[in-house]
Amino acid sequence: MQRGNKENMKAVFIIFNQANTEKVEYMFDMMEIRGYTWWENVKGRGTETGEPRMGTHTWPEMNSAALTIIPDEKVKEILENVKKLDEVNKEVGVRAFVWNIDQAY
Repeated sequence: MQRGNKENMKAVFIIFNQANTEKVEYMFDMMEIRGYTWWENVKGRGTETGEPRMGTHTWPEMNSAALTIIPDEKVKEILENVKKLDEVNKEVGVRAFVWNIDQAY
């Protein structure tokens, strides 16, 4: 977790096609986000236009997901970066979701 006032922290959950792995890592580095948890081989499908990512013969691609806890002031920047990444190739897909951190230890 990033150090700082825990009352002003947000959780950001990013789900992305594994083709974007290096770009997400680069985004974290450029934003100086050191703390995160990463899951590989995440299955799912987008709610609007997303193709299934199931790791099967029919749907061979897979997603990954990352969760980071960041200060409020970094949320706008990370969401803008995720949007830019998505606009590069909408078919590959990336989404971010944000929620409040009420307590942390």
